[in-house]
Order: sequence, then structure tokens, then C-alpha cells
Amino acid sequence: MQTFDLAAQGLRALNTTLHGLKGQTNMTSWEIINPKGAHAIAVGLDAPVDVTVRGSTGYYCAGMNKQATVRVKGSAGPGVAENMMSGTVIIDGDASQYAGATGRGGLLVIKGNASSRCGISMKGIDIVVHGNIGHMSAFMAQSGNMVVLGDAGEALGDSLYEARLVVRGSVKSLGADCIEKEMRPEHLALLADLLKRGEADHLAKPEEFKRYGSARK
Repeated sequence: MQTFDLAAQGLRALNTTLHGLKGQTNMTSWEIINPKGAHAIAVGLDAPVDVTVRGSTGYYCAGMNKQATVRVKGSAGPGVAENMMSGTVIIDGDASQYAGATGRGGLLVIKGNASSRCGISMKGIDIVVHGNIGHMSAFMAQSGNMVVLGDAGEALGDSLYEARLVVRGSVKSLGADCIEKEMRPEHLALLADLLKRGEADHLAKPEEFKRYGSARK
């Protein structure tokens, strides 16, 4: 494992080093220590590497991720995994506003709670939240899947397109054009897979969830 001390070596050096890992590399395991809430940690990665951040992060951690697996051993500030293309991002704590915004692929797992606008304008990303999500989550969500084991705030799925939303807890209110829909066998199968990949299959069963989607009006 390669260990990078962010406090001593600096953010620019970190991201330059990680950006240099194109294609196949034998430096596949990285540990970042002393993040101290720094912004833009591990953004724009494009290599099949594993990066563990030992602490909480600021804005846009793991933004534009491709191929990499990034785990934050703490909480994440606004815009974590923003515009993610592929790979996996796992937050062991909470996530602030617009987690996974505009994400086009890959998997974002938040083991705590997510704040407002989680998954805003998502375009193919899968998001699994173990806790609750805030208001206006999945606003203008176009495609992909959002799984919430806890509760959802106001205006869930406002102006929703074709993204699929499933919530186990209560929903404070649905946004414009978002309605509850039937949970068919194919949706239960998809949800079971997402719960497993989201490290949540021991916490909930697919039949405990309700599905929400666009009324297409």
C-alpha cells in the first residue's frame, strides 16, 4: 500500500500522482492520511485503483471518478462523487448536499445520512444510502437507481424522468410528477442486487421498500 500524507505533501501533489496512474499499474492500493477536510481529494481518477481516505473530506471528493474505488473513513462535504462515471465510492459517515450529482455511472454508497439534493440530476449512477436523505433529493433525476434505507425529506423526485427510487422509511412529500409505483418481481431482484453491492443486504429486505417513479405527465 502507498501512503500519502496530505498535510505534508499537499493536495496538488496527491492528485497529480493519482492522475498519473493511467491504465494498468502495480500501485493499486493507496492510503491518504491527514485529509483534515480538504477539498477535491482524489478527483478525476481514471485507473482501477483502491484509495482509502483516513478522515473526513471537503467539497467534491472523488468527483468525476472512473474505474477507481474510493472509501472515505469519515464524512464527506458537498458534491461527493459529483459527475461520477464508473467505479465505486463508499462514505463510512454522512454526506453533505448534492451527493452523486449528475452521476453517469458507478456506485455511491453512503453509510450515514445524506443531506439535501442527493442524486440531483443523476444520469445513470446507482446510489445506496443507509440512513436518511434530505429535501429535493433526486430532483430532475434522469436515470439510475436510488436506494434509501431510512426516510426521505420533502419533494422527493421532483421533476423526475426515468430514474428509479426506492425508500424503506417514510417520505415527507413527493415532488411534481413523482408517484408511488408497484414493486414488481424484477424490481425486487434489482433491489436485492443493489443492497448487496451497497453493503446493506444485512440491514434490510427488498420487500420492505416502496418504489417511486415518474408519472410521465
